[in-house]
Amino acid sequence: MLFSSVTFLYYFLPIVLVGYFLTPMPGGSARFRNAALLVCSLFFYAWGEPLYVLLMLFQSLAGWFFGLLIDGFRGSPAGRIALAASVTVGVGGLALFKYSDFFSESLGALFRTSVPSLGLALPIGISFYTFQILSYTIDLYRGKIRVQRNPLTFSTYVTLFPQLIAGPIVRYADLADTLARRTHSIERFAAGVRRFVTGLAKKVLLANTLGELAAACGAADEQSVLLAWLYALAYSLHIYFDFSGYSDMAIGLGHMFGFKFPENFNYPYIARSVTEFWRRWHMSLSAWFRDYVYIPLGGNRAPTRRRVLNILLVWLLTGFWHGAGWTFVLWGLYFGLLLLLEKYALAGFLDRLPAFFGHVYLLLCVILGWVLFDAPDPGAAARTAAALFGLGATGFAGAKALYYLRGYALPLLIASVFCTPLPARIARALSRGESGARRMTALEPLCVLLILALATAFLVDGSYNPFIYFRF
Repeated sequence: MLFSSVTFLYYFLPIVLVGYFLTPMPGGSARFRNAALLVCSLFFYAWGEPLYVLLMLFQSLAGWFFGLLIDGFRGSPAGRIALAASVTVGVGGLALFKYSDFFSESLGALFRTSVPSLGLALPIGISFYTFQILSYTIDLYRGKIRVQRNPLTFSTYVTLFPQLIAGPIVRYADLADTLARRTHSIERFAAGVRRFVTGLAKKVLLANTLGELAAACGAADEQSVLLAWLYALAYSLHIYFDFSGYSDMAIGLGHMFGFKFPENFNYPYIARSVTEFWRRWHMSLSAWFRDYVYIPLGGNRAPTRRRVLNILLVWLLTGFWHGAGWTFVLWGLYFGLLLLLEKYALAGFLDRLPAFFGHVYLLLCVILGWVLFDAPDPGAAARTAAALFGLGATGFAGAKALYYLRGYALPLLIASVFCTPLPARIARALSRGESGARRMTALEPLCVLLILALATAFLVDGSYNPFIYFRF
């Protein structure tokens, strides 16, 4: 079930909110409301994955059980074995459902033989909830959190529907207190609604429109330079508004139910280096790999040669996390190499470079990365990247490129502005002072309702409403 669907917006969410707030909180305890959220979350997941909901429950209960063992045998070999078992079960589930066919096909191609594949469907959100479970058992082993002895409470953490299928990746430490007790207020609920509607607008009004443009350009038989750039720009903006919009909706839903989820995006396209970009893009994933892979491997304290290998390994895993395909592996290594280049060769140069040229450098690197990310194979990525610079193109602009440019110029312009902090700064400027605050207080609910109505109209009238990160 998509957040950006009429079913979710006007059936599931209202019913869940009413049921949730009618559920009592005796003594301030959230255990009954956790149970209500658990039931609703399982229904939400089973709506699209009626069989794999059992897999998610198994993984959740396994993580809870291994947590009890880690806590019970803390500091002993048995505790380390329990942690290893937790990692094995989590990574093993990913390997089986997400990567088994990739390995089969790769081995078959390598040895020029036929290797049977399992043909298993990818469970939605498995990469996200697996990483959340692993963060719990690893943090528990490190002594950073207390064990959760209630399996229902732990399962609520794993299956919490606002962030279940697309993140942000929320660590148990972030929710431990609010899983036990949490407070609600009209102000916080209203802030959640605003954030949710903002994300809905980003997803429905911008991401879907730009996704249509990217798909049309990608499928066109024209090979002009302009068409290649329209595709690359549309896809780059599409994936940003698609994923950041969904993160905004998740964070907003969290506020409605009394939770605070970590921020996942911070205007990444205003960065001036690839290093800065990855501090702003999918921040919960970057932090996860930093804390649970890079630092345990030695982090910045390791010798230079080891540090280089560690960075490449982390980015190889980052690419592989996104998908079981060689384009994702190459995409991860591409950014790993760029980060190494900046760290050891370009750091001083980029700092001295005027901001404009730093932005151009970053955007060019990222756009080329998204071309590789979206390509069906490395060859197709190479052809599209070459066309951006006129290599292999039939000309600068053809009839289709000009047609799409005229039809989508406004959405491209709006998206280019809204991926920067400029609109937020304008809103803050308008709300300064007592009169500005009163004006914004009066206008904000009307704007929220207007955006919600417009997004609903787009959903009812349109048919293009995919979500990129469901396949991860």
